[in-house]
Amino acid sequence: MSKNPSLSRWSIASRVLAALFGGYALAYGFTAFFSVYLPLVRADRVVYASLVCFAIWTAAVIYVFAARSATRAWLWLVGLTAVLCLAAFLPTELGVRP
Repeated sequence: MSKNPSLSRWSIASRVLAALFGGYALAYGFTAFFSVYLPLVRADRVVYASLVCFAIWTAAVIYVFAARSATRAWLWLVGLTAVLCLAAFLPTELGVRP
């Protein structure tokens, strides 16, 4: 246990917020990415991407509480979300948007 109990409270609060909001953002990023890049008909891409997002959010929550620090969890969540959203929203030659 840490010497400063308020530090652990802030760490837990940060992890809870990362699990809720960061996990949601990561799930959205995966959904947008899969909606663009899965090799299926558009309706099927959206359905499969939407179903996978629940597993992604669950994995993000598990990772947030297993990470060594809350800062590391936030960095991974923000980094992956940014990469996935950029990859999903930048390609104009495909003619699709999530």
